[in-house]
Amino acid sequence: MARDALERLEATIAARRDADAGTSYVASLHAKGLDHILKKVGEEAVEAVIASKSGDRSEVIRETADLWFHCLVMLSHHGITVAEVLGELERREGRSGIDEKNSRKGNAP
Repeated sequence: MARDALERLEATIAARRDADAGTSYVASLHAKGLDHILKKVGEEAVEAVIASKSGDRSEVIRETADLWFHCLVMLSHHGITVAEVLGELERREGRSGIDEKNSRKGNAP
């Protein structure tokens, strides 16, 4: 179900990417370029951290949703799909985070 919601949002972002930037937030983000998209991802990440520190559950949910949305816009810019990211998470499933990090190029002990 969550995967479906992410894929529906991905489809909406794709449909709006080349729309009129004056009427579509997604189009306006893409029109401003990658640096602007990355700035928004960073801002939303900070807001999610601040919400988490406040302990307000509803605010954490809202700010995390904003962060995920902007991450999906970033992925759209790069032509990376939700399925690719979920595939990477599935590949890591059941594996220690320490082992995963150490297996990456340049991180081997």
